[in-house]
Amino acid sequence: MDVRRREPSDLGACARVLAEVHRSDGYPVDWPERPERWLSPPALLDAWVAGHDGTTAGHVALSRSGPDDAAPALWCRRTGVPVETVAVVGRLFVAPAARGLGAGALLMARAVRGARARGLHPVLDVLSTDTAAAALYDRLGWSPLGSVEQHWGPGRTVTVRCYAAPA
Repeated sequence: MDVRRREPSDLGACARVLAEVHRSDGYPVDWPERPERWLSPPALLDAWVAGHDGTTAGHVALSRSGPDDAAPALWCRRTGVPVETVAVVGRLFVAPAARGLGAGALLMARAVRGARARGLHPVLDVLSTDTAAAALYDRLGWSPLGSVEQHWGPGRTVTVRCYAAPA
């Protein structure tokens, strides 16, 4: 398993793996109309892909905090630091066929290094129903910051669990 910076030419393969993950796990909850664009949000700082046996095995992105991001707000309230000192880890997924090979941990470690190289503290949020992802963050020593209800449209509320990377 290797992890490297994502190149523009990787987006098609990443979108195909994302489609596999969506079919098997329901992530992302709402399938994006343009998956390649979803993988590159406007606040993107960097992104990485995991490869295994010559195929794309996973993906992670690092972004600046947006106004609707719950984890940065909780971290900033807890620590008293400004939101400009935080990076959000997201768009993390691993191909079903590559699970159990350590791709998730490697991608998370790379995103943390990327945040710290910029002088930023990594945080993230995850749907409370995504117990496999939460178990990964717990295994990696991420600290729970709390849970927040978010409104994802008319009549639709979800609970997200927020985490901060270990110091």
